[in-house]
Amino acid sequence: MSLLTHVLACLFGMGSWVAINGMWVELPLVVPEIPEYWYLPSYLTVLIQMANIGPLFITVMHRFRPGVLDERLVIYCIVGLGIIATFLLAFLWQYTVPVGGSLHSVPLLVLSFLLSVVDCTSSVTFLPFMMRLSPQYLTTYFVGEGLSGLVPALVALIQGVGVVHCQNVTAAEAANHTFDNLTTGDSGELKAIYQPANFSAQVFFLFLSAMMVVCLVAFILLNHHPAVARERKSDMYFSDHLAPGKREQDLSLHVKTAEQKPMISPSEASRREQRSSFGKGTYSSPEVMFIFIVLAWVNALTNAVLPSVQSYSCLPYGNKAYHLAATLAAVANPMACFIAMFIPIRSLIFMGVLTVTGTAFGAYIMAMAALSPCPLLVYSPTGTVVIVMAWILFVLTLSYVKVIIGVILRDEGHSALVWCGAVVQLGSMLGALSMFPLVNVYGLFKSGDPCNTRCPM
Repeated sequence: MSLLTHVLACLFGMGSWVAINGMWVELPLVVPEIPEYWYLPSYLTVLIQMANIGPLFITVMHRFRPGVLDERLVIYCIVGLGIIATFLLAFLWQYTVPVGGSLHSVPLLVLSFLLSVVDCTSSVTFLPFMMRLSPQYLTTYFVGEGLSGLVPALVALIQGVGVVHCQNVTAAEAANHTFDNLTTGDSGELKAIYQPANFSAQVFFLFLSAMMVVCLVAFILLNHHPAVARERKSDMYFSDHLAPGKREQDLSLHVKTAEQKPMISPSEASRREQRSSFGKGTYSSPEVMFIFIVLAWVNALTNAVLPSVQSYSCLPYGNKAYHLAATLAAVANPMACFIAMFIPIRSLIFMGVLTVTGTAFGAYIMAMAALSPCPLLVYSPTGTVVIVMAWILFVLTLSYVKVIIGVILRDEGHSALVWCGAVVQLGSMLGALSMFPLVNVYGLFKSGDPCNTRCPM
């Protein structure tokens, strides 16, 4: 295997969700400067779900007009759009436009929607493109996809996003009259003061644009570099993706080639007997249904349900606990991909066990979020360790499941990976739509003041 191809596949995967992941980690710096304030996460959730029109179009085209839409051209378009949108975001995110008698961050919202289209559509184009390379590189791609969340998080840590210090507001006002926008309480009341970042949001968005440029360069080299060409599969590997006429031509060539080979044994023929019409028929219809249900469930939890309550589950234990959980959970994603690269256990039973285990960790996290601002062991170091470990193990187990499902579906053919991406987006959408009313409408989760919340011992 070519080390260059592994590096390029990883860099290509990093471009899949780096833009939206970067938007989320930059929120503490962005929201104080815009009129939407902390309603922006709600708007982003809606915009991301609206952006699923991209993968829906790709999936419909693949289903009804197979072979007409070349995913390589689509990838060039969406990555180019991602570069332009992130670059414009660096200069336009603070601009406001009057709408309905009030100011709104229209450029920020429009560009966020375009970035959501880019990242959502990557799920149904990047994965099928990886069919052109050997199976080993798909796991490397998933490592890169995991890094698309880790790298922006690490840059945000260096930037100093969300660092809070508790100050006595009365004393601070006496020394410097800069807290007119704060609601002061009794004398000596502590207030959470966010510290200025080490560099601006503009620099961060330019960094995201550079990441998208790296993704584009990696994609170009994956298509045209001679070293990668030796790793590329033949076009016959995509017969299920070709137009009917072309498929028949390649099939006839394949039959002629097969006639020159020795006949296979009856036992081997029985092993190759198709168990369903899905992909190569390796799995029965109930097993295929189980795989896709698990895929949708896992992505709903990891991409929407639990991230929407991460702050509620961690911040009661302190700002340090929150940053540790966010960063180490982001590290756990590529770590799971590395584990899957060397220990690819494809057992559906094992997959089910891991899914139940990861769901149990997720249930604990959800319970602590529901108990916010006074969860279990809130004033104990043990509580901090437990919530951070719960996040790490939650992401580790379910990320492993996602990678193994990707490897399984890759072996079933190009069409299976297209449906894989579609189900990923479907699960994420259902998870987000389920949590949006619970968090934003009914207000079932309460956040505490990091400096003044008092819980019973």
